[in-house]
Amino acid sequence: MSPAKQLITPALRAAVNVNSSKVSPTTLKSATAYLSSAPSGGVHTLPDLPYDYAALEPNISAETMEIHHSKHHNTYVTNLNATLEKLDNAVSAGDVSSMISLQGAMKFNGGGHLNHTLFWENLCPKSSSNFPSSGVLKDAIDTRFGSVDNMKKEITAMSVGVQGSGWGWLGYNTKTGRVEAATCANQDPLQPTTGLVPLLGIDVWEHAYYVDYRNVRPNYVNAIWDIINWDKVQERLVEASSK
Repeated sequence: MSPAKQLITPALRAAVNVNSSKVSPTTLKSATAYLSSAPSGGVHTLPDLPYDYAALEPNISAETMEIHHSKHHNTYVTNLNATLEKLDNAVSAGDVSSMISLQGAMKFNGGGHLNHTLFWENLCPKSSSNFPSSGVLKDAIDTRFGSVDNMKKEITAMSVGVQGSGWGWLGYNTKTGRVEAATCANQDPLQPTTGLVPLLGIDVWEHAYYVDYRNVRPNYVNAIWDIINWDKVQERLVEASSK
């Protein structure tokens, strides 16, 4: 596979410009963004977990974690890299039809990789999950929701209510400076979809909980609050609010 990070070069831009009459600015901008966002070397890789598969038990079993991480997330990574290679070829050839047809696969697999990478960082062993008694995260949640318990109730209800597959989110609105609750369908990434910077995400695809909770999604969502890495959530909030 050609390294996507090296694809967006002056030579490639010149080649694309030759076909600029056929390529809409939106399509070209989207394709260029996907290619230029690839990591060094151009190939996305499955991230290691910061804990063992069994570290989140009993809330999430080792079996679920292994399947979710090594099978489902790995599939998104594999398909993302394959799609990037196809997109590279389409951009180089000025093949507008192929560029457009690949957008859905980029969104789904790129979103799957992005969402899951954040999700693993969201979680930690129950003994390490401590909501801060003071600080920017507590202040932001109290301002928007009144309390952390109210925040959990609202995001739980929204996450449980997602039709089919998707995600529940706590995000940061850079325009208002406030945190907000949101949901996204399928693997749609939060920021490109809503403009909110993701702080905390809850995967409510069945593969995230079926082994442990069968079809009872509410039990899974309620259990996940006990294993949230609040230090990481606060770190994301500080970073998002400082830009």
